[in-house]
Amino acid sequence: MTKQVYRETSDAFIKEYFLYIVIYTFIISGLFLAGYYVCNQRIWYREDYLYSFIHWIHKNWLPLLLGGLLGGYVVISCAYLCIIASMLGKVADAVDMLYTERVDYIKLPGQLHEMEVQMNQVMHNARQSRQATREAEQQKNDLIVYMAHDLKTPLTSVIGYLTLLRDEAQITEDLRKKYLDIALRKSERLEELLNEFFEITRFNLSQMTLEMSEVNISRMTEQILYEFKPLFEEKGLTYRLEMEQDISLSCDVDKMERVYDNLLKNAVNYSYENTEILVKLQRNGDMGMRLTVINHGKTIPKEKLSRIFEQFFRLDSSRASKTGGSGLGLAIAKEIIALHGGCITCESEKEQIIFTVIM
Repeated sequence: MTKQVYRETSDAFIKEYFLYIVIYTFIISGLFLAGYYVCNQRIWYREDYLYSFIHWIHKNWLPLLLGGLLGGYVVISCAYLCIIASMLGKVADAVDMLYTERVDYIKLPGQLHEMEVQMNQVMHNARQSRQATREAEQQKNDLIVYMAHDLKTPLTSVIGYLTLLRDEAQITEDLRKKYLDIALRKSERLEELLNEFFEITRFNLSQMTLEMSEVNISRMTEQILYEFKPLFEEKGLTYRLEMEQDISLSCDVDKMERVYDNLLKNAVNYSYENTEILVKLQRNGDMGMRLTVINHGKTIPKEKLSRIFEQFFRLDSSRASKTGGSGLGLAIAKEIIALHGGCITCESEKEQIIFTVIM
């Protein structure tokens, strides 16, 4: 609850309390004036049965008025304290319900409207947070199950081919080389999966900090794309770079390289074979950049597009080895860009996938 809500609620109680006091004061004062007016409309004689009572009131009107007011104030205060105590009990019950699933909406008395709105917002946020935590935990558990299976598959192949090489003494040199190549590829895949496990642990247990420096982001982009050429060629991909020269950027160079790495690997994994990847780099103001990576692949459905930057989320739900990753690459890229004060977005239509980074 914010201080403003507390202040508004207390102000509402105080205003209502003093309103009752003022109303009561007017009522009692009005009754005394009305009585004084009525009694002065006639002549009272000692023989009148009300004479003694009226005379006593006339002599003691001030103490009676003050006493009546004070007594009423005490009654109003006690009644209001009971009301406040009752409302505090309802607030306590509402607080108890905040982090449970027993109710969908907390209802408080009208005087506590602002607090009611705030508590329902807190309850809504808490439930969303719990749901997100459950989903992330489930995704993580699913990921571990899938990756455990993926780890077992190459390991079994490596053991099988090495066992063949050990037991088959008369194996030909060509066959030996073929088995060794397969064992090497499976070992490399095993290393990739182990690195992904390490990435998951590091992402969840460490907090990123930036080491800022000035870098020529244009040259850095050229260099990274050149280093990716072998990976592009494996899938028959080509790339085209459209950029402005000598764009200067203040950033953490290592982490920006990681952003490029994650975006380009994603483009390779989800591109059709023998297509082109387009990379655009433009200035954004005096000291910023706009990076766009466009590849040709299967259009991403809108429901998946909205979750593409979530931890452990993968477009390839089948967990195929060729496109299988930890589901952390884009989540990490988004966090790095956010730490730099920028943003990253993704669009997909007509078999195009477009990632845009603005810093």
